[in-house]
Amino acid sequence: MRIHTDIVIVGSGAAGLYCALKLPADKQITVITKEEAEQSDSFLAQGGICVLKEESDYDSYFEDTMRAGHYENRRESVDIMIRSSMDVIRELIGYGVAFERDGDSLCFTREGGHSEFRILFHEDETGKEIIEKLLARVRERNNIKLIEHCTMVDILEEKQVCHGLVVRMADGTLGTLTADYTVLACGGLGGLYEHSTNFRHLTGDAIAIALRHGIRLENTDYIQIHPTTLYSKEPGRRFLISESVRGEGAVLLNKDGERFVDELLPRDLLTEEVHRQMEKDGMPYVWLSMEPIPVETIKSHFPNIYKRCLEEGYDCTKECIPVVPAQHYFMGGIWVDRDSHTSLGHLYAVGETSCNGVHGRNRLASNSLLESLVFAGRCADRIAGSYHVSGEPDRLPDMQEYEDGKALEEDYHRAVLDEIEKERKQREHE
Repeated sequence: MRIHTDIVIVGSGAAGLYCALKLPADKQITVITKEEAEQSDSFLAQGGICVLKEESDYDSYFEDTMRAGHYENRRESVDIMIRSSMDVIRELIGYGVAFERDGDSLCFTREGGHSEFRILFHEDETGKEIIEKLLARVRERNNIKLIEHCTMVDILEEKQVCHGLVVRMADGTLGTLTADYTVLACGGLGGLYEHSTNFRHLTGDAIAIALRHGIRLENTDYIQIHPTTLYSKEPGRRFLISESVRGEGAVLLNKDGERFVDELLPRDLLTEEVHRQMEKDGMPYVWLSMEPIPVETIKSHFPNIYKRCLEEGYDCTKECIPVVPAQHYFMGGIWVDRDSHTSLGHLYAVGETSCNGVHGRNRLASNSLLESLVFAGRCADRIAGSYHVSGEPDRLPDMQEYEDGKALEEDYHRAVLDEIEKERKQREHE
């Protein structure tokens, strides 16, 4: 199988879809995704998306982001994200995204690490709302083709230029998808962890391929653990209890029903406190009480959380629920510049796959959707502004090396985990 397109995007989350919509309409764009289009971590995002709602909040928002990231953030990237936020929100609204409103005015909530109410939301399914609207707009575009159940197994590289992908279709068929430009938007690596809020098929494929081709990486050991996911004895994907719940007043309690922490600490610091309390209590979880939140607010603002808790046997309007930390987000990734270009020609990376330095060592709540969209838009602008036909590579790879898909997948997983451990040990030594 051989396909040629102008631009290929790997991933159907917020970054990939937004990038596709922002690219020129006269270019043929192919978006591939490993599973169904809706199965991205962007779809699972509950809390919301940050925005600079007024200039007077700039310094506070900048400081909150830097402080959460332990001041290891790239200051330029943080500035770009904040300054671009309202333009992105206007575009999302134009695409049909329905953020919560009070009459004509947008409503804002607050989450851990934020000193102000600056987060827009749609109930407790903000990501679902955004992805559904972006997908609808993508499917309306004649120049965008969406291929589901299509897995990237390698990139095509020649003379320090990326010429597209080697892919495996749902039936196991291997082929090439050549393109002038390639954008990696394939999410994080939570599928490599026993307990994670991520979809299981998100296993850091782009990171493994970057390692294979010597593409620059950054901060691969920076893995964020979310402090509050619904406890279950069964392994697998954890159900997130949004930070907005604590932003609206929910409190964390120990085994004796006593509050033990400031619930609005940045995620990494709160996770440490929760683990410390679990060890002190000898329990595999702590309790989260939503008693301070009015029942009508729980049911209107957090209907999905309320429903899921009922399914697990807990009425969160009347009783505490057990919560435990779980792997949630990857702050590291493929190094990119301010326009999302990688160290390889004609190859871009956006969203959780990339590392543009916004998040530093720890991501501030609800910055992920915003960061993904802002830098996906910059990626599209950079490609459009400097478009150059790269041509097909002179030689295509021998497909035999990709035939054993299971062995290749295991090699990739091992390579990513080894790289994370190597980076962690090196940082400890320093």
